[in-house]
Amino acid sequence: MPAARTGGRLLFAGAPRRHRVSGPEPRLTEHLRLFQQLRAAQERRDGAGTGRPPPGTPIRIALPGGGRLPGRALQTTPFQVAAQLGGGLAEAALVARVNGTLQDLDRPLESDTDLELLDFSTPEGRAAFWQSGACVLGAVAEQFFGATLCGTQATEDGFFCDVHMGDRTVQRGELPALEDACAAFACAGHRFERLEATRQQLAELFKDNSFQLQRIEEEVTSPTATVYRCGPLLQLCPGPLLRHTGLIAALRVLTSSAAFWQGAGGRRSLQRLTAVAFPSAQDLADWQQAQDEAALRDHRRIGREQELFFFHKLSPGSCFFLPRGAHIYNTLVDFIRSEYRARGFCEVVTPNVFSPRLWELSGHWQHYSTHMFSFTAGTETLSLKPMNCPAHCLMFAHRPRSWRELPLRLADFGVLHRNEPPGSLTGLTRVRRFQQDDAHIFCTLEQLEGEIDACLDFVRTVYAVLGFSFRLALATRPPGFLGDPETWDRAEQQLERSLRAFGQPWELSPGDGAFYGPKIDIRIRDALGRQHQCGTVQLDFQMPERFGLEYASATGGPARPVLIHRAVLGSVERMVAVLAESCGGRWPLWLSPLQAMVIPQAPEVEDYAREVQAVLRGGGVVADLDGDAGATLARKIRRAQLAHYNFQLVVGRRERARGTVSVRTRDNRQLGERDLRWVLQRLRELRDARVPDAEERF
Repeated sequence: MPAARTGGRLLFAGAPRRHRVSGPEPRLTEHLRLFQQLRAAQERRDGAGTGRPPPGTPIRIALPGGGRLPGRALQTTPFQVAAQLGGGLAEAALVARVNGTLQDLDRPLESDTDLELLDFSTPEGRAAFWQSGACVLGAVAEQFFGATLCGTQATEDGFFCDVHMGDRTVQRGELPALEDACAAFACAGHRFERLEATRQQLAELFKDNSFQLQRIEEEVTSPTATVYRCGPLLQLCPGPLLRHTGLIAALRVLTSSAAFWQGAGGRRSLQRLTAVAFPSAQDLADWQQAQDEAALRDHRRIGREQELFFFHKLSPGSCFFLPRGAHIYNTLVDFIRSEYRARGFCEVVTPNVFSPRLWELSGHWQHYSTHMFSFTAGTETLSLKPMNCPAHCLMFAHRPRSWRELPLRLADFGVLHRNEPPGSLTGLTRVRRFQQDDAHIFCTLEQLEGEIDACLDFVRTVYAVLGFSFRLALATRPPGFLGDPETWDRAEQQLERSLRAFGQPWELSPGDGAFYGPKIDIRIRDALGRQHQCGTVQLDFQMPERFGLEYASATGGPARPVLIHRAVLGSVERMVAVLAESCGGRWPLWLSPLQAMVIPQAPEVEDYAREVQAVLRGGGVVADLDGDAGATLARKIRRAQLAHYNFQLVVGRRERARGTVSVRTRDNRQLGERDLRWVLQRLRELRDARVPDAEERF
């Protein structure tokens, strides 16, 4: 549906579809009245300028590239700056970065400002757009179904909202009408209004929503939190959000599924609605085309067709890797192990089950306990580990350490478990049981820069082999961080120096760090242009402190090590999925579980074909044999090529007499008759070199 711009608002063109959206309930009107009163009081306080430059004070606005503009404190907004700059910025800008912090475009600047305007092409702009879309979906779902909104969230691929509807479920046939209602709501141009509210005010605003009250109790640790109004909806949300819903020109409701809420009254059933939204109808059309192409490369389809893996309801969220899938999995792990040996890492094995006291000591329990599997053994509560770092701290601390042992690089492929919600489980990309190429480096402050540089080089080496380009982002301290700001500043400055020295472009992600330290997030780009968060390099000054880790320094006194968390593949399961979809099941030879298919021309040479297969397998090459006597030679060759076998080795009477094979590639290039031993040697050379185009180089 094409979109038109009228009076500064994006409207859906074409005849409106039929929809039904009821008015707000009386109790919600009471909440809206309170919201407006609180917001008016907030605007009066802001206008007074208490503790800030008086309203109207001249301020300096610095722009990327060195440009400067004048402004007025508590009067000039980022949107006004965008309109002044022209060039379509006012239409494209979605949110602003003000002195490193994201904020709404209509929120006035308070003082001298470094200002960056962010559009949909940026991760921050896209996240704000999709979080705003989630508010639209939540507002409409409350009215459309008479539901209670529990929460909304933007994801890498769109957004979702969870609603409570009692025993009622959302049927697939209802989604088009829900989408129509969302379109009408967006076209109405409801403004997103922001309010900073105290905990007492929050409790009054959401007194009739037990789900939001529980969120306030569990998540709001500061004196105030941010609430947004969008039409009849009040939503606890940190923001920033769009200026108004009219900027959402296209919205597609994708799925409905079951989800669960764990509260004081036990587990309650919810409905999760997922959707995606865009600034234009053309963006939605482009997205749909990309989805159609991605569906052809869906790793779940590839896994089924190539017999790589499967899932079973008797072990939800845990993958069964079949022999071919296990070959890919183990080859990736062996690749990382070879790099570990070259880079001075020591592989260790740690337990799977720990007392919660370990996670309380590490600080994970208060941040992560709901995502952990815990159980009772006798009178003791135990938990499956969701990460390896606390165990590695125990390993460091189990005996006295000397500065001569540092840096100590511990690597661990141990099995991890995380209690992901049922509705979020998606093939290999979101599982409950997985392994990581997880490593932790204990080092001195003086060694820190060199170790981070080496971690980034590790990333570059591995991703070059896998054929991925990547982007880097420095994620700084989040709300609720552990430790003191001075330590965080030092850690963030160290990571920034390393990023500058690495020489590749990077961006800032304010507030996205882990609770224990800042990190470098690494997003790879696959063959379809999609981005995936896989690798990370994280600094941690907190955990060595919490575990009391020490080593004897060169001067003889005790010293505290610095901890670096790092992963390159990240979850091996997730990396298998990313690689499967990126190559479309056409695996590079070194990783392929379909390296060679031996094809006898006739049943009389099948014995020789089996000899060829045995020689290849004995040499470490994955080789299958097509002994189907009822199929023609042409059909067997075509079957192997469609299955994406890298090479087909055809044998007949002549090849048997000469000890040779006739070689073809999956692209039907005929490479001619070659000596079997030479073929084995060449396949091993190409495999061990991990080249991406073995068929071309053969």
